[in-house]
Amino acid sequence: MTVVLDHTIVPVIDREQAVEFYSRIFGFEDLGEVGPFLAVRVNDSLNLDFRQDEDFRSIHYAFAMESDEFEEAFQRIKDSKIPFGDSPFAQDNMQGPGITAGSQGDGKAVYFKDPSGHVLEIKTY
Repeated sequence: MTVVLDHTIVPVIDREQAVEFYSRIFGFEDLGEVGPFLAVRVNDSLNLDFRQDEDFRSIHYAFAMESDEFEEAFQRIKDSKIPFGDSPFAQDNMQGPGITAGSQGDGKAVYFKDPSGHVLEIKTY
């Protein structure tokens, strides 16, 4: 069996707001309550489990996707008037996409923040 990341716990200020945001922007499936968490399904091998916690540091999450999915997600970001940027150091310069490195080499990327302040990246190679 290939090793894959199965799920990760994401600390957020508001679990319901997180589920709404990730479902709207990424199209992730809302799984409702999963144990003590609210969760979304990213794909057939990964869930994000949201834990309410106001005392945490921002975490970076990068999501690779096909080119058409990237363009659709980027349009939803713009339609939602979410500040975005072309690099991890300019997350709200309203420029982009930029070209940055990832697990498959350089790819087109856009950076933005979720409602809890986590730095998100959408990327296509």
